[in-house]
Amino acid sequence: MIALLQRVSKASVTVDGDCIGRIDQGILALIGVQPNDDDALLRLFLSRILNYRIFADAEGKMNSSLVDIEGALLLVPQFTLAANTRKGRRPSFTSAATPKHGKVIFQAMVDAARSIYATVECGQFGADMQVELINDGPVTFILD
Repeated sequence: MIALLQRVSKASVTVDGDCIGRIDQGILALIGVQPNDDDALLRLFLSRILNYRIFADAEGKMNSSLVDIEGALLLVPQFTLAANTRKGRRPSFTSAATPKHGKVIFQAMVDAARSIYATVECGQFGADMQVELINDGPVTFILD
């Protein structure tokens, strides 16, 4: 699993002209699923995302997590994160999960997030999505 975290002041995802997810301050997490990803790994990643200290504390240092600031989480599936880009000029997607497996794992992550955290929105697996965001900082991290 690969997660690209962006600290945002707002973000949204739209499918076919309809906004299906929108958050204010929080984390936009683009999620790339790989073939061997399972429930245990998605729960580990979810814990890391929720508790990753990328927000300013009272002293202005990155020392607060999404949980600490009670921010929102927008999970968006993005299989291209799992691409192999090490050689050539065209990405290979052999390192990405199959669509069937990717959908199951992504939905399980959304369900797990919603069961333990108050404000969770999500994109739509397999859809052509338009994602808008205001990256706060900018602050972006890759978890793998």
